[in-house]
Amino acid sequence: MNGGESNLNVRPIGHVLSELTDASDAPRQAHLGAPPARIEFSPEFEAHARDLAEGDAVWILTWLDRASRDIAAVHPEGDSTKPLTGIFATRAPHRPNPIGLHRAVIVARDQTSIAIDALEALDGTPVLDVKPVLPQELAPLPRD
Repeated sequence: MNGGESNLNVRPIGHVLSELTDASDAPRQAHLGAPPARIEFSPEFEAHARDLAEGDAVWILTWLDRASRDIAAVHPEGDSTKPLTGIFATRAPHRPNPIGLHRAVIVARDQTSIAIDALEALDGTPVLDVKPVLPQELAPLPRD
């Protein structure tokens, strides 16, 4: 890749089913009180999820389709007493490529979906991928 624009083909594998319908009601992170949710897989991707099981910790990548894509800096956590911070140094949803990264635990599953413990994404949010949390990702990172 030469650093220029490329033609990326990303397609959703499903979507979020959640009681959250308005961004003002969504917590900033799942651990701050997000409700349970469900990931409904598109029919062509149901077989891809066959080995996901209750109790599995997973990473869910979403496309934050209602986020702004032209914000360069924010006050972290929406706190105006904190200095403006470049968007890449925050977890704000508003970014050039609004990809959401969410860690969750599967609490139930059926043929077409997985139910997860908590998710701060809005109802209808496109899901790009689901990946297992690896055991080494649970351990603290080594620091020099």
